[in-house]
Amino acid sequence: MGDQITYDPNHLVNDGNPITIDWWVWASEEMFRSIADAYEEIHPNVAINIINNPWDGYFTKLPLSLQKGEEGPTLFNIHNSYENLLMNYIEPYDIDTKEFIADYPSAASHVKDGKIYYADYGMSTGMVYYNKKLWKEAGLTEEDIPVTWEEFIEIAKKLTKFDEDGKMTRAGFNYNNYFHAIALGLNYQFGENMFSEDGRVSQVDGVGMKKAVSLLTDLFEKYHVGDKDFGTDCEQSFYQEQSAMVFVWGFFVNNLKTNYPDLEYGTFEIPTPEHDTPYAYYRYNGEATPGINKNASAAQKEVGQDFMRFFFANDEIQIMLSREGGLIPAKEALMESEELKDTPIVRTVGPHIDRYIWPGAMPSTLENNMKIAGEDILYNGKAPDKALKNAAGIIDVDLANTDFTASENLYQYYEK
Repeated sequence: MGDQITYDPNHLVNDGNPITIDWWVWASEEMFRSIADAYEEIHPNVAINIINNPWDGYFTKLPLSLQKGEEGPTLFNIHNSYENLLMNYIEPYDIDTKEFIADYPSAASHVKDGKIYYADYGMSTGMVYYNKKLWKEAGLTEEDIPVTWEEFIEIAKKLTKFDEDGKMTRAGFNYNNYFHAIALGLNYQFGENMFSEDGRVSQVDGVGMKKAVSLLTDLFEKYHVGDKDFGTDCEQSFYQEQSAMVFVWGFFVNNLKTNYPDLEYGTFEIPTPEHDTPYAYYRYNGEATPGINKNASAAQKEVGQDFMRFFFANDEIQIMLSREGGLIPAKEALMESEELKDTPIVRTVGPHIDRYIWPGAMPSTLENNMKIAGEDILYNGKAPDKALKNAAGIIDVDLANTDFTASENLYQYYEK
């Protein structure tokens, strides 16, 4: 199977002797279990234990476990914001780099010293999810899907409800718990990059981010289509049909399927300031492929390497990962796949995906400190300029202690 990266199942792994490895994940346990099952069917001497660790604490426990050699996980899921934390524990893939990039072009951004330690299996971004039942009750149809923020606000007003005492009973739009995630990328719509020209300094206190934050706060404080006190989690609020619209990344597709399969929803692209094409609609990020623990035993690493070649060469797995995870596949040959053309993310952002920016594997300090800034603005009454300035100061100190350089200049329409 495979194109440039190929896999021939007709061989023994570990000389056919029984061997067990652990694979750490933090979500979608059943999805990854199905991949392990497919591999075990070919190599019945191999047992892969899927160990699900909650996101909270995952990146605290993982480095400690990777130091335990063969007692630790052989395979482990990676989030690229923790690249600097994990790189010292990752074994590079035993796959020719040119062949790798030929199949997975985005892997070029992950090359270090001529080798690839992890890559992307799919590209994710955010979308607006709307409740079709509530949309219909408000007299709205697909013809009313907004393109600009001005249009969006008017739709959100129609979907918002209050009781006789003026208390909000339904939010037209809710971003609680995701303020920071939306803001990081919304700056592009206002023509400003997230990082300086050399890619080393953040611009979270720049004009673009200030306009993005102003827009988000206005949605609640000026237009009253949502409220900072209307629950702490917009996802849960959407599940309970208390919020008519939310903006969440592609993973929400699988969450909805798993938790509320009967909830009828639609998706549309993030609105923009004008009808004209913006500098960029938003950002996207890669869903990282599993890493191989360099401290595992030789036999475990042999299995890990063989499994990852199987993983990359198997189109069925890649299609399933994109479909279930709400992703655009990173494998170039699958980007126009018939099986994926009607998935929410491909249908919603596919036509404009070239106008989305990948800023690079942003260190976690950006999200962590922008989350603090958002809480300070919304709940602590701190002036946005001051909150963003504080965040930028901490972020830039943290970035100076890493080898991170932004990838914004790889964007086709990049402007300094």
